[in-house]
Amino acid sequence: MVSHEHQHKTTRLSNGVTMPLLGLGVYDMHGDDARRATLAALEIGYRLLDTAAIYGNEKEVGKAIAESGLKREDVFVTTKVANFDQGYESTLNAYEVSRKKLGLDYVDLYLVHWPIRGKRKDTWKALEKLYSEKRVRAIGVANYLIPFLEELSTYANEVPVLNQVEFSPYLYLEHLLNYCREKKIQLQSYTPLLRGKKFKDQKLIRMATKYEKTPAQLILRWNLQLGVSTIPKSSNPARLKENFDLFDFAISAEDMQAISGFNEDYRVVDDPMGYF
Repeated sequence: MVSHEHQHKTTRLSNGVTMPLLGLGVYDMHGDDARRATLAALEIGYRLLDTAAIYGNEKEVGKAIAESGLKREDVFVTTKVANFDQGYESTLNAYEVSRKKLGLDYVDLYLVHWPIRGKRKDTWKALEKLYSEKRVRAIGVANYLIPFLEELSTYANEVPVLNQVEFSPYLYLEHLLNYCREKKIQLQSYTPLLRGKKFKDQKLIRMATKYEKTPAQLILRWNLQLGVSTIPKSSNPARLKENFDLFDFAISAEDMQAISGFNEDYRVVDDPMGYF
């Protein structure tokens, strides 16, 4: 099979910053487990790390980066402001707390974690301040469906470079994907593997078998070929390797369409519209 090694590895965000498309999410990893998983991922070749204040593991992620021996500029680090810290001054303070826990001079990408009612504008203005002062390289949002993005456009001076949402073949948000493409907002999927809840679906198994890949690899590759960044979570070294082994095959256009057709609006996380 033709090598696809250089396809779908990085994306250029709308502000010119380059970001790896495939990364490690560290949701629900605690204590030394988070440090070990992050270090193992960096050793495998992951260069995008996604954490959040609410995960309680920024310190461990930072330790792993320090221990890896990699140059700071070679690792792309995302963190997010927690819901209870949203608001203008409190977001600015929360950023500094996160940055210090990570042990970094700057964060590559800072996100609004959820679109909290009554706090969205002030929180975004705080992110714009961090960005204008070059304390972060890029700013974006998470869990923002189209109504939230349209609302944001009424007061934002900076367009978010990235929108991180739940997205998978079983939750194929085609309208959101097209909207973000049009506005040059990079879409990023979390829980792309649906916490394994669909791995026994025969349609998925048949398609993965066709490519001699696992269901997880097929789903992740589908994301990358759509131009969607993805941050699968695992602390298992074998799984970390498996999830990273996506660059030696490509899914045909016909099969890409078939996989998108698996959609059943299936969520494993809350629907953000509950926050509107």
